[in-house]
Amino acid sequence: MPKVKTHSATKKRFRLSANGKVKMSHACRRHRLVTKPRKAKKGHKIGVYASEANAATVKKMMPYAK
Repeated sequence: MPKVKTHSATKKRFRLSANGKVKMSHACRRHRLVTKPRKAKKGHKIGVYASEANAATVKKMMPYAK
């Protein structure tokens, strides 16, 4: 049986936690930060977990993630 390729964009944006949850970072933190409110910028610093509906898709794209 051949190996399954890992989706390149997915491995750059997501990681799996020890419990199997999908960790990701918030969007809107790269550019044009001067015009955004401080509360939004601070809130988007922390990481978040993907929803269960999206986590199943992400896990399919990363078959060998530990």
